[in-house]
Amino acid sequence: MDKKIISISSKRQITIPLKFFEMLGFKDEAECIVRGNELIVRPARQYAGGEFSEQILADLISQGLSGDELLTQFRRLQAQVRPAVEAMIAAADNAALGNGEYTTYDDVFGDNEEK
Repeated sequence: MDKKIISISSKRQITIPLKFFEMLGFKDEAECIVRGNELIVRPARQYAGGEFSEQILADLISQGLSGDELLTQFRRLQAQVRPAVEAMIAAADNAALGNGEYTTYDDVFGDNEEK
């Protein structure tokens, strides 16, 4: 485990050591999370919003949509992606902390044993 003691300025600012900054892929924003008695600082998650665009379009086209109807439905579904991903991440964070409900491998993928 890499560890370094850093100073906190009178304005409550810290400097992330270059080694950690580069190793973790920080850009221009950081995400701060309080977990128990710890403050976690990590690169802010970046969502481009287009993660599922191709799949959404393909599904809507396969349903026979086109023109304005296609565009309207695409916008509606695209707007639902980010909140759904954020909810899944929050649920995974809670499960990693041992809080809340969790899903087992078998719940997700089923029992793969051949019978």
